[in-house]
Amino acid sequence: MDDQLCILTVHAHPDDEASKGAGTIAKYHAAGVHTVLVTCTGGEEGDILNPTMDTPEVRADIAGVRRRELDQAAEIIGYTEVVLLGYRDSGMPGSKANSDPRSFAAHLLDETVERLVAEIRRVRPQVIITYSDDHERYPHPDHIRVHDISVAAFDASGDAGAFLSAGEPYQPLKMYYSVWSRARVLATHAKFLELGLESPFDENWLERPGDDDKITTSIDLTGFEDVRRLALLAHATQVDPNSKYWFGLPPEIMRTIHPQDDYILARSLVDSELPEDDLFAGVRLSATR
Repeated sequence: MDDQLCILTVHAHPDDEASKGAGTIAKYHAAGVHTVLVTCTGGEEGDILNPTMDTPEVRADIAGVRRRELDQAAEIIGYTEVVLLGYRDSGMPGSKANSDPRSFAAHLLDETVERLVAEIRRVRPQVIITYSDDHERYPHPDHIRVHDISVAAFDASGDAGAFLSAGEPYQPLKMYYSVWSRARVLATHAKFLELGLESPFDENWLERPGDDDKITTSIDLTGFEDVRRLALLAHATQVDPNSKYWFGLPPEIMRTIHPQDDYILARSLVDSELPEDDLFAGVRLSATR
């Protein structure tokens, strides 16, 4: 067991690290945890959603722009390391980018797993955070592949017979799926209506089934409620600062709405009592034995 605690998160594109679990990472980083971000693609196929950034110069250097945005957001969040696996954004199903041989989804699964295994064995995280196996609401090929390689790498990293050139075997102890809870959406929608504002959540949003019944772990974000907003704003091409969805309520109001990040404990090799309020529940106990 390494002395320093470490979390490794696996994301598909620049800006995913800002919208999913940013406050959690900031909180653990502030507590001295080594925090590692693995971003699998450059996000080249993402739309430019901020009209002020939609210029020929930005479009000509979109990969470079998004890398710089990623670095800025990661600094705001508190990632100790940013690792790019180097694949190209696969685009949505059926798009031209989806068949590009450089795309993440076009590469052999074993190749992409091995790259992640190498990073896991190098930084030795006890906790890995990734995407769930439910892709019905957002079937992006890169998000699906992130889930697939994360699950495979969790087991392969500790297997002395797997990927011999990827470093010494190391077994992570816990894997979590990040969750955007239905409770958060409903609370945000209700606050818009309470303040007499038009909600960005339409019936399609409100009728979506949620994973709230699967949530095992919630991280209190007191003192870190603004991290997600600030990190999102760093992604100036991807996030419109006038977006009602992200910024339709004043920051002082948003801080009070569901001030926690939610997770599903997908794999664990340690004992912890559910529900949890710490991603290292069971790990800290094991480290002291």
